[in-house]
Amino acid sequence: MPAFRQVGEKQLPQEVVFMAWSPKRDLIALANRAGEVLLHRLANFQRVWSLPPNENTGKEVTALAWRPDGKILAFGLSDTKRIILCDVEKPESLHSFSVDSSITYMHWMEVTEESSVLTSFYNAEDESNLLLPKLPALPKNYSTTAKIFSEEKSDEIMKLLGDVRLNALVLGGSSGFIEIYAYGMFKIAAVTGVAGSCRGLCLSSDLKSLSVITEIRDSSDSEAEITYFQLDTSLLSSYLPEVTRMARKFTHISTLLQYIKLSLTCMCEAWEEILMQMDSRLTKFVQEKNTTTSVQDEFMQLLLWGKASLELQALLMNQLTVKGLKKLGQSIESSYSSIQKLVISHLQSGSEALLYHLSELKGMALWKQKYESLGLDASGIEEAITAVGSFILKANELLQVIDSSMKNFKAFFRWLYVAMLRMSEDHVLPELNKVMTQKDITFVADFLTEHFNEAPELYNRKGKYFNVERVGQYLKDEDDDLVSPPNTEGNQWFNFLKNSTHLKESPLLFPYYPEKSLHFVKRQMEGVIDQCLQKPADVIGKSVHQAVCMSLYKTSESEDSTPQLFKLPFLWNDKTSNIHYVLFTILENSISKIYILRRHTDTSRSVSNGILAVEFGNFLNNSINESSDSRCYSCLDAHFYDDETVTVVLKESVEQEGKERVLAQLPLSSVYTDEDQDREFIWDSTKRLDEQSGEIPTRAVVLENQWRVLENMKAQYVAVNGIRKVSCVLSSNLRHVRVFEMDVEDDGEAEEEEEEETTQIAAEEPEELNQSADNQDNVCDAAAEELPDETEEQESSLEP
Repeated sequence: MPAFRQVGEKQLPQEVVFMAWSPKRDLIALANRAGEVLLHRLANFQRVWSLPPNENTGKEVTALAWRPDGKILAFGLSDTKRIILCDVEKPESLHSFSVDSSITYMHWMEVTEESSVLTSFYNAEDESNLLLPKLPALPKNYSTTAKIFSEEKSDEIMKLLGDVRLNALVLGGSSGFIEIYAYGMFKIAAVTGVAGSCRGLCLSSDLKSLSVITEIRDSSDSEAEITYFQLDTSLLSSYLPEVTRMARKFTHISTLLQYIKLSLTCMCEAWEEILMQMDSRLTKFVQEKNTTTSVQDEFMQLLLWGKASLELQALLMNQLTVKGLKKLGQSIESSYSSIQKLVISHLQSGSEALLYHLSELKGMALWKQKYESLGLDASGIEEAITAVGSFILKANELLQVIDSSMKNFKAFFRWLYVAMLRMSEDHVLPELNKVMTQKDITFVADFLTEHFNEAPELYNRKGKYFNVERVGQYLKDEDDDLVSPPNTEGNQWFNFLKNSTHLKESPLLFPYYPEKSLHFVKRQMEGVIDQCLQKPADVIGKSVHQAVCMSLYKTSESEDSTPQLFKLPFLWNDKTSNIHYVLFTILENSISKIYILRRHTDTSRSVSNGILAVEFGNFLNNSINESSDSRCYSCLDAHFYDDETVTVVLKESVEQEGKERVLAQLPLSSVYTDEDQDREFIWDSTKRLDEQSGEIPTRAVVLENQWRVLENMKAQYVAVNGIRKVSCVLSSNLRHVRVFEMDVEDDGEAEEEEEEETTQIAAEEPEELNQSADNQDNVCDAAAEELPDETEEQESSLEP
């Protein structure tokens, strides 16, 4: 195998706690102790973007995973118990959801199983694209959407749907918490029956089994016991076409809920605080005036007789002013128009699409032969459809309120503007100076009667006597009833329903909540939809049962300071042969051997199950040093590079000055031979594996030229991507990274450049290997002081 070629090296200002390569591009995501998520390019380890910690999302990143298509990055935050889905193109959250536990590990897999039913589903055009109008792109001129969406296009929200082929985000947390999210969006399984805090997860690509590594502690002081569980998930595998169709519907629904949420957020942003100015001015007027005349009467006198009291004149001319009134009128018209457009084009379109997908889901639920086993409940979905209908009714009500408010305010401001011009003895334009008709006077009088009536009970609730502006109350995210609900008195339809005993409880009519805000009805709708789609997750979760439980080993005290995200064991799924691999190390006589456990994904089969130990002899010593000492190498970290190769970081079991650490590739073909069939290990389930390690077949390997010395670096951890043929090595102080292309040959010039680069780094940071951990941190901190400026200059886009 060719030598590895170094393509980048960097000292980082913060300790890295997790790193993961993109499955499709030469990009690596990092999470550091400060809670920052960063994206770097392979070439020169150039930073593409960074996402700083946020009060709302969280500050403690504990897990990270890429969607299989490489377009979405997911990370978990333990302090807020939230999962964030971030677009690779821009460091902003596209979608987030809460979970019930602090996440300690996440794994995002893609189903590779094929069948004629699945193939036809994958290739068929989504019917919703044919039957539903395309959702309008969300406007970019609001701060909420401007953060998320690029300038060229604003339909990134639909990226959440991804490819039709099923993929699943598996989350593991403390106290045996495990959940599976289809397409990373909607929960399809809540798994129970696993003990301990999750250290690793791997769902097989055929969905037949889920491998879990947990850490079980009896008390906070005791050593942790590392245990391997293999769970049977055959229900998902047996009903794969149905699970895929159902999950796709769930994801459509979840995406539409996010679309509606963003649309409503834009509407709230379009509504301005200036619109409350009339309410606050009138409240202040009531508090300061000395007369007993009501505000409504004051304005009525001005309307009917053209005369205003001195106090009203002061309010209008000194506080409100002609210029202020004009500005207020323009703000109301602009704001209401924007909200109206958002309701019609976005809120209603999204709600109708949501209604369509829920109705299709109900049809699927009624096909009991296919979907009853998965827990799809038609009655629960019917409740969700009803909740969406109520939301659509409330959105239509808001449209009516906006329409009537625009007419009322336009007539009111036109009259008041002319009256104020006359008070100030300014010139009134001829087109404004028209005699008001009786109809106009009646219209303004009705507006004053309805809106300018003092309400002392309102002052106790909201700190104001008036609620002239009626739109803002619909956009408040609170449980209180509307201050001014719509007047349904005299409405013939309401009277008809009230008097009809049969129609009152009819399932054909959507419930109407005249006292509640749009936000309240939206939250109620989200709650009902979540509840109706929770049942499949419970049913599928209960079907998952434990097939194998193996106690592997107890952790040593020296591991306590190691970041949990880097600790072995490591899980891998071989998609071709449907085998789960578990990599872990056990310390024996100061040497850490690497152990490889194999389990077939079909839990009913024992084929390909087994365990082997691998030890690395003194084959490297003579190449690195002239000393003829015969020493063994310990494994520090190990990850699967691809289905046939494991990448390892090695060190001498007794480290001495000048002994370098090694990056190596371990082909499985050199580990598994026919001889091992005769030496199959018989597992004693009453003992831990480390208590039986002497009986496990051990394979001594010779790596020939498949290794490279990591000079001037105390390497400890590695992250690899066999598809892109790259690796990233991290030092023990968690700040020094070195990036390699694994399957390319070094030419003479490249070697010379690397030697110069290595010499330069060694000169800048002398004796790094032999310094204590504290001194290493100081060196890295000093090296990192100038890093931010340099990194900012090197920031690049993802465009090729």
